[in-house]
Formats: sequence, structure tokens, C-alpha cells
Amino acid sequence: MNIVITGASSGVGRETAKILSDIPGSRIIVIARNLMKIQALAGECNIRKQETVIQPVQFDLVKGDIDMLALQINRQLGKIDILINNAGFLVNKSLGQITSTDIDDIFNVNVKAPLLLTQALIPLMKQGSHVVNIGSMGGVQGSVKFPGLSVYSASKGALSILTECLAAELAERKISVNCLAFGSVQTEMLDKAFPGYKAPVTAAGMAGFVADFAMNGHKFFNGKVLPVSLSTP
Repeated sequence: MNIVITGASSGVGRETAKILSDIPGSRIIVIARNLMKIQALAGECNIRKQETVIQPVQFDLVKGDIDMLALQINRQLGKIDILINNAGFLVNKSLGQITSTDIDDIFNVNVKAPLLLTQALIPLMKQGSHVVNIGSMGGVQGSVKFPGLSVYSASKGALSILTECLAAELAERKISVNCLAFGSVQTEMLDKAFPGYKAPVTAAGMAGFVADFAMNGHKFFNGKVLPVSLSTP
């Protein structure tokens, strides 16, 4: 099983890679800007498995050449069974403080990057492949909303709709696309959004769900935005 995970340097992305690395036959490319963190992740998992299961790729999803990244992934994996678009960016600012740059930064990472990466990797996906977008309850219509997170929530709402659209576009290829809308998970991003708050779900706990859903969720769901939340926050 060949897997690509973005935003794998910490939090749910890192923990998901660790879980999936224990699946026999898995080959995983983890992508992040912080090379040292994903090299440490790869070293930990590869030593434990006594083989090269995880391959770290340093890449900036906003500034980098996505097509060149796709070529590199093609060289290293050849095909993709699972793509987990986990990388995310958050700015916690009140309405009067938000800048045009903030909006661009958030939407570039949370919407534009998943779209362009999925687009670039479609040629490597076969029937039965699964794209999992990591969203947020903040992007779900009717959910509780919080001051300071307007642009972040709007970007995750856009990702939810993008998920539905991609599923429709890829239906003929029988490639499934789903979105997991997280509630509170104890990560660095949660600390940024809600300083001092203690989430009821750990990154490792959520990663167990993500890993299982990435492998099996497309057997039951396609084009769905699924809330995965005990609390918000």
C-alpha cells in the first residue's frame, strides 16, 4: 500500500504515519517543510521495521513546484493508494486585525494546496484509491463558531465543498474523496486556536481513526464530510 501524507512533521499527520508504517507492505512518503522532524520520524519507524518504510520529503506546498513533487513521488512510489491532505495553517485574529496576507496564507495551504496536489497525483492513482482531506468542525455549516477563527473556518468550509466536487469529478475513475472534520484534538494548532484548552482526544488517538478510515472508509463513503468530534472545542 503506497501512501502520501502532508503536514507529517507533528500532530495527527505524524502519528498517522507511524500507525500506517506498521501495516505490512506499506510504503509512505511524508511531506513537510521541517526536514529534521520528518527525518526523525522516518528514522524511528524504519529502524523499528528494519526496512525503509517511510521516506521524508521536504517541501513547501505553497512555494514549491507541485509538478516536480509529483515527479519525485512517481519515482519513489510509482503509484498511490492513499493521499492524506493533512497540512493546515491557522491564524487566530479578530475581524479588525485580519490582513489580505493572512487570507492568502490560510487559503493557499488549506484549499489551494490540497487541490493542486490531488490534481498532480491523479495520474498515479488507480481504481480504489482514496483521497482523505483533513477538515475542521469550524468548516461545517451549523456548527459552533469562534471569534478569531473566521478565515480558518471559511477555508475549511471551502475544503469541505472541494471534497464533494473532487469526488464527483473522480467518480468515473472510481477514486474516492472524503473529508474528516475534526473537533478538538490536542495539537500545536489547537494550542494556537485555544491557548490553555485541554482537548478530550490526543493526536495519537485521532490518528488511529484516520489511519483506519484512510484504508477502509472509501468502501462505505465517497464525497462525504464526516464530523469526527467529541467537543468543539
